[in-house]
Amino acid sequence: MSKYDVVIIGSGPGGYVCAIRCVQLGFKTALIEKYNTLGGTCLNVGCIPSKALLDSSEHYHNAAHNFDKHGINITGVKVDMKKMIERKASVVSQTCDGIKFLMDKNKIDVHVGVGSFVDKTHIRVTATDGKETILETKNTVIATGSKPNYFPGMEPDKKRIITSTEMLNLDEVCKNLIVIGGGVIGLELGSVHARLGAKVDVVEFADSIIPTMDRSLGKELTKVLKKKDLISIYNIAYKK
Repeated sequence: MSKYDVVIIGSGPGGYVCAIRCVQLGFKTALIEKYNTLGGTCLNVGCIPSKALLDSSEHYHNAAHNFDKHGINITGVKVDMKKMIERKASVVSQTCDGIKFLMDKNKIDVHVGVGSFVDKTHIRVTATDGKETILETKNTVIATGSKPNYFPGMEPDKKRIITSTEMLNLDEVCKNLIVIGGGVIGLELGSVHARLGAKVDVVEFADSIIPTMDRSLGKELTKVLKKKDLISIYNIAYKK
């Protein structure tokens, strides 16, 4: 049985940064991740891939709508979604490989599998093949990240009703897209397809987009999106 001062469940920005800091403070540290790649939601299916697609879609949008203002005339601009997705995957791969490098450099043990508590000092790691490993630890940090949310009656079928995860790998531009949730993820991925030519409607339950942030930011972002005529926003104001 391997013994550690700290075991961290989850290898996202919270988990892997915590692991590095623990080692720097002199603790023997292990990291548990249920997927084969490190980096958690943010690096694999969140911030990093969405930013890569935002970057690519902005280049296309500028080439199609803004370059002529600078005296650059381009005709026949097309979207190659397959190549755009391939670039996104390459960016994700490089970033995740960077996390693996950091774990090796800092001599952090990485265990691939699902972590669960046996008791307060023992963690079970269950690999995909069913093999179990028990780790003994003085301290445990839970950094398991987030998963897409949905509500009854709108369960994702991963075909017509999808989550942000499936949206990152669409092989064609949507003609019409309804995004439920005007938070960061919904607006980012909605903006990607809006720039590529889709008609995008965002439905937000609160009375402002990005409702968990400063309200002035939501107001300014609404102005920008309306001015650029990219996304239509529908707010369903919360009422008790």
